[in-house]
Amino acid sequence: MLRRIAGHLFWAARYLERAQWRARLVDVNYHLILEVPPRDIDPWEPLLGITGEREPFAQRYAHADEASVVNFFTFDKENPSSIRASIEAARTNLSSLRHMISSEMWLEMNELYLESREWSPDTLESKGFAAFFTELRNHFYAITGIVRSTMPRDLSYDFLEIGAMLERADNVARLLDVKYHYLMPRLEDIGGPSDGRQWAAVLRSASALEAFRKLYGYAIRVDRVVEILLFDASFPRSARFSAERLTAALARVAASAGGPAAAPPAGEKLLTMLRSNTASDVIVAGLHEYLLEIEQECAAVSDAAYADYMALD
Repeated sequence: MLRRIAGHLFWAARYLERAQWRARLVDVNYHLILEVPPRDIDPWEPLLGITGEREPFAQRYAHADEASVVNFFTFDKENPSSIRASIEAARTNLSSLRHMISSEMWLEMNELYLESREWSPDTLESKGFAAFFTELRNHFYAITGIVRSTMPRDLSYDFLEIGAMLERADNVARLLDVKYHYLMPRLEDIGGPSDGRQWAAVLRSASALEAFRKLYGYAIRVDRVVEILLFDASFPRSARFSAERLTAALARVAASAGGPAAAPPAGEKLLTMLRSNTASDVIVAGLHEYLLEIEQECAAVSDAAYADYMALD
């Protein structure tokens, strides 16, 4: 496969996953604030910590209030990682590959893109917060379903998988890090209703609340949240599940490129980290440090995949 094509597929998948993730974060945060009125911090500022965008936000906005953060995450054309910008970037990457993707995928992607061009804060106000993000979520689910149902399991699919799984694993680590490290409640609140609702919001952000309840019931404990989001091999939005899919796709790509059979896939270290630990282990050893290592390894895998298969000579 040409490096240019591989790069377009990889980045299209990353941008789509990023847009979907950000939409979920904004929607869940909005409903959490309705349930648990904030006391000590600006309730929208933590979203900037999850995405690592406090500095670019501060350069253009005076305060991290609801209107500013929602605009920055959703509509802002100047923010290259906003939902609107990510949708446009995904569509741009796919536009030259229409012969390699299904017509259904292109039509759904193009419809979402055309809708996003008309977005504004007035759109959110007229439709209502819940309706706007429900409609957006359904677009993302449709695209994901179309990809799964119509694309042959070939190299094109593998590069889409690599991009999506890298983005997903990195986002889960960032989400957990902000809640656990930056938003630890006061001692008297730990295990209380407010803390429980926040952890439930973390699970909802990863579409994991129902899966969590199926495994553990309604009692939310930190170690169990960490376990399902990092180490559960069966939950499709966990870091381990993502790393399993990522490593398998990288191995297939390496084999097709004629790489050494004994060479470990680029994601093997990340997968080993997630297979050989438990929530209890990493919490005792230092969850923040472990999550930083996950994020750094995701970046290293991305760099290696780009250098091996996508960089233009």
